[in-house]
Amino acid sequence: MSSQPDKADIASLSYEQSLAELETIVAALEQGDVALEKSIEIYERGEALKNHCEKLLGAAEAKVEKIRVGADGSAKGSEPLDPQ
Repeated sequence: MSSQPDKADIASLSYEQSLAELETIVAALEQGDVALEKSIEIYERGEALKNHCEKLLGAAEAKVEKIRVGADGSAKGSEPLDPQ
């Protein structure tokens, strides 16, 4: 059967690179003219890319902060956007 997606390769990709490759994979699969074995292989890579994108988005969301504004409209500090 096909080899596993190269996780080290995927881990080095930026969010934008991962998303672009994932969009290419989706387009190829939607066209339906890819051989079965190749379809399985690129689907597995697409799944790994999707997981990588979700991980990167989660990390970015954790860094986002909500700016607190005082009564006079000036910034008074920040706090987590979604405290848990």
